[in-house]
Amino acid sequence: MRRLKRYDGSRDAVGRATAARAATLACALVACDPSETEPPPAAVFPQDWQASYTEVRDCRRSGDHDLNYVRILADAAALAPYQKRDAPFPDGAVVLKIEFADPECTDTSGFTAMRREAGFDAPNGDWHWQRLDATETVTEDGKLDRCIGCHTSCGAPPDGHDSTCAVP
Repeated sequence: MRRLKRYDGSRDAVGRATAARAATLACALVACDPSETEPPPAAVFPQDWQASYTEVRDCRRSGDHDLNYVRILADAAALAPYQKRDAPFPDGAVVLKIEFADPECTDTSGFTAMRREAGFDAPNGDWHWQRLDATETVTEDGKLDRCIGCHTSCGAPPDGHDSTCAVP
């Protein structure tokens, strides 16, 4: 018959103190101050987008994007592929959807952006996705399943082109 080692609890205080010191040290090493949070990533479009982007689709209700109204804009690199739909979007091209709460497209509720980045996500067209709030603060960033799921199916001909879904 095997004898079990008796645990008398004498190491509890030592164990708790050691664990507390380890937790304190870990927090100090990774800056656990809850008031210090990492800033959100930068938007994939420039701050001066209003001066440099071209509207490629006017204000219309979106079947997705939380059923908001959207205007679609393209940067210089995305403009011809979006409008002509005869060539893929080049690396660095950005398509920006401004989302609105009203049919006049005056009350901005947020943004969705997609930027082509070679090697970012090859199985899904190498698009880098972002969702931003009305102040242009990034709230979601990267390989966003919601965006990929929709744009993979609707972004093919005849209506879609290279993962973009809305006809100009």
